[in-house]
Amino acid sequence: MNFKRLKLIDKYFVVLLFAILGFGLVVLASASSGIGSDPYYYLKKQLVFVGMGLIAAFYLLRFDYTELQRYGRYLYGAALAILMIVLVFGTEVRGTTGWISIGGLPPVQPAEFTKVLLILTFAEFLSRRRGELDTLGQMLPCFLYMGVPFLLIMAQPDLGTALVYIVITAAMMYMAGANPRILTGLIAASTLLTAFWLFMHFQYGLWLPLDDYQFKRLTVFIDPYQDGQGGRGAGWNTIQSLIAIGAGGLTGTGLFQGTQVQLNFLPERHTDFIFAVIGEELGFVGAAALILLYGFLLVRTLIMAAEARDLDGTLIIVGISAMWLFHIFENVGMCIGLMPITGIPLPFLSYGGSAMLSNLIAVGLVLGINIRGRKIVF
Repeated sequence: MNFKRLKLIDKYFVVLLFAILGFGLVVLASASSGIGSDPYYYLKKQLVFVGMGLIAAFYLLRFDYTELQRYGRYLYGAALAILMIVLVFGTEVRGTTGWISIGGLPPVQPAEFTKVLLILTFAEFLSRRRGELDTLGQMLPCFLYMGVPFLLIMAQPDLGTALVYIVITAAMMYMAGANPRILTGLIAASTLLTAFWLFMHFQYGLWLPLDDYQFKRLTVFIDPYQDGQGGRGAGWNTIQSLIAIGAGGLTGTGLFQGTQVQLNFLPERHTDFIFAVIGEELGFVGAAALILLYGFLLVRTLIMAAEARDLDGTLIIVGISAMWLFHIFENVGMCIGLMPITGIPLPFLSYGGSAMLSNLIAVGLVLGINIRGRKIVF
């Protein structure tokens, strides 16, 4: 890649990204300080993940995304192969067989990386069908294309990631020109079918593709105290998260000062429930500041989607934006008791190498597409 193009990089996006990364590292230092003997163990590992991710993002800037898409079929096949390998050889973590351990290395969650791979290949798949997505029959190949990895993810079972696939598919198909009435009708029909299935489960014990504890995590958010254990079972995480956020008030208790966080009442506080740490220690002001940063980042991302030089580039950025948006919406929602607990991490904040690396790889794709869609001014 011509290095003169680096001058065209979206500086607003980069500033917002580093602001969120910095915000996350500071909060992680507080969230993980009471875990283990080394108070900065998770912070140091996260710094390594961030560094690796930024290197990967910069490396991706060298590649034209259309060149990568030439190998779309192979990348799609590789994504499916990875997901099938996970089912056979995966390690179970928190009830989900979605992790692979290689030697003495930390376990990797391949589904985080396959999301980006599938966005890249699905964009090319949709682009070839531009203007041919008016009927259900014409859309069917698209649903099959994304339906196979969806079912493989559900087999782990990992409902949170599977839901992300649905959102990505709907957003990218809409942007590719799919008939909005059919898409809306399918979403409505799927919602009604899900509600009917749940009704049959409660009334007649109809099978669900989830373990009992996973199902309880999905339903207990409606009333976490009705978990069969007076709030000490599946509802515990939600209750402690709500207490933490409520205790933070307007300005918070201060970093390293939150009682729910520092006294170990809040579970998974450095991963799934890191937003509750922000709510308690930085209060409404800190939580609102983070949401604003996310909002501005997503706006810049959509602006870059509009500036892309072709439909493929637009679709890739829209798919990545949809992925980030759903992660933010679901994670914040489950921390404040408005969404079920699905274990979806908060982008660029939650501790975890797979999520951080995949998100920064997605950043490299977004910036690479944007750079190639703009003219060099000498």
